[in-house]
Amino acid sequence: MAHPLPHPSKEPVVAGLLLAAGGGRRLGGRPKALLEHRGRPLVEHAVRVLREGGCTPVHVVLGAAADRVRKEADLSGCVLVDNPGWEEGMGSSLRAGLQSLSATAADAALLSLVDQPGIGAEAVARVRAAYRSRQSLAAAAYGGERGHPVLFGAGRWQEITASAVGDRGARAYLKEHESSLALIECGDVAEAYDIDTAADLAHLE
Repeated sequence: MAHPLPHPSKEPVVAGLLLAAGGGRRLGGRPKALLEHRGRPLVEHAVRVLREGGCTPVHVVLGAAADRVRKEADLSGCVLVDNPGWEEGMGSSLRAGLQSLSATAADAALLSLVDQPGIGAEAVARVRAAYRSRQSLAAAAYGGERGHPVLFGAGRWQEITASAVGDRGARAYLKEHESSLALIECGDVAEAYDIDTAADLAHLE
């Protein structure tokens, strides 16, 4: 009697989680999501990078000038998550994003920041490919130093949410779980600078 062929393993669902709530305090209060890059708002560029890197769905956490971002940026197809507590720091945006993803069937979240346009789809795809299970924990590295994007398996979201306070985001959790963290070198395909100050605006095109 012939044995049925085994089913191919299900492709994991790795959602993109983009934190785009920052108010750009050191940029004179210009919301980072709306900084212009290649003729369009920076948030659109960041969403495209996540999609081209293989992440779907994409959840975008908004904060500063959220209404303007909704009007001025084309975020069609994204799940938009409002973080009214965005001024508390990145931790509040990470909590809001993971809470919104917990209602989905995603196996992992790939976290990126709106103000890092030097990180493209190739780095996203490399970190996404590090998914092994719902306990996966991986991050891009630049010259061996941990950076973004970061991949969190869904089995870790509850603990990460509990530890994400102030402006630390997941920093404390990643330090505590360093032995489980896979570092994926991306320095050959991406640059991990932030757009934080007026001088940094030179990186935008």
